[in-house]
Amino acid sequence: MVVEKDKMVSLIYTLRELDIKGNVIEEVDESNPLSFMFGTGQMLHRFEENIENLSGGDKFEFALTPAEAYGEKREDLVVDIPRSVFEVDGNFDDNICKVGNQVPMADSQGRRLLGVVTEIKDDAVAMDFNHPMAGVNLHFTGNILEVRETTEEEKSMLEGNSNGCSTCGSHSSCDGHC
Repeated sequence: MVVEKDKMVSLIYTLRELDIKGNVIEEVDESNPLSFMFGTGQMLHRFEENIENLSGGDKFEFALTPAEAYGEKREDLVVDIPRSVFEVDGNFDDNICKVGNQVPMADSQGRRLLGVVTEIKDDAVAMDFNHPMAGVNLHFTGNILEVRETTEEEKSMLEGNSNGCSTCGSHSSCDGHC
């Protein structure tokens, strides 16, 4: 059976920055393979294009540019937020608000966002709302473990949870790149 729309795909991969010799960003091994329904928007479009028509046992290797993955890093997504937003009972919460911490936030429409604290200033906290892999060239190597029909239960689970980005866990900061 080949990878095609609405088939369940299980695979393992190593994701590196830039090329085959780049720093490892993520490894998914056989103890906990990535499984998803192909063609339903759970994965990056270009990721799916690169594994389409492969079969169980097939190996893959491909690279994605930032434009094909999570986009270029955007300076307009690095913003200063007043320190008062991070106060609890009138005190600045420095347990949560530390440089490098990921902090869940919400925009004015109530959409959930994940920001990284980049700087703590006297009057504001600088946060980066870019996807963590924005601006990064990605290189995937891996192996298709299994391709099978999707069960009705899996289809119904997907229908109830179709707004997430499986490669980043974000539900609203993918900017259409998922």
